[in-house]
Amino acid sequence: MTKRPAVGDKQDKGSDVQAMFASIAPRYDLLNRVLSLGVDRGWRRAAAHEALALKPARVLDVATGTADFALELKTRAPEAQVIGSDFVPQMLAIGREKAAARHIDIRLEEGDALNLPYPDGSFDSITCAFGFRNFADYARGLAEFHRVLAPGGRAVILEFPPPRPGLLGSLFRVYFQHVLPRIGGLISGNASAYTYLPESVLAFPEPERLAQLMRATGFRTRYRLLTFGIAAIHVGDKLP
Repeated sequence: MTKRPAVGDKQDKGSDVQAMFASIAPRYDLLNRVLSLGVDRGWRRAAAHEALALKPARVLDVATGTADFALELKTRAPEAQVIGSDFVPQMLAIGREKAAARHIDIRLEEGDALNLPYPDGSFDSITCAFGFRNFADYARGLAEFHRVLAPGGRAVILEFPPPRPGLLGSLFRVYFQHVLPRIGGLISGNASAYTYLPESVLAFPEPERLAQLMRATGFRTRYRLLTFGIAAIHVGDKLP
């Protein structure tokens, strides 16, 4: 049984997050579909539209996991070079199998999101789909995004914000805290991983707070909520 990582910002959780995702890698994609009722595909399409709107030639997908989003990006922009970066080799191995099966040419490389192994200004677009809340230091992660983006480049973060006040938010909170961990534990065999998931969402900054962090990093920022606020897309443009 892997240790459940700490949640929130400024936490020493990198190795625990790495071990947790390694343990659930074989069933990670299935769980995403089941637990989101398939709605996550629409969220990824919306985020990909934002990431590719400026016709980037070089795209980096950070915390790519099993490369779902990197594959989405390459499918929509076959002329772009797409690299997926993650620090869990087991997840990358599954991503490589998926890319090979679909004959899609992307590069998947090991890398730490808080210390990206790329020179300044290497990419025109950077994406992160449902991985940002696992970062040990949000400001440092944003600073790395800003550093490796070329002037005029764009960062797109797709994440689960904390449930909003009201009936729908309350229902989502019940699902997230009580139903999801049971289903996730049954399918993956790792109940602690799917207890961590709702805890990490509840500890994540509100959308406006994340936007403030992005602005403080130097991004021109906007965001929008998806599916009654269950997910959110933040777009940060680096000044030319």
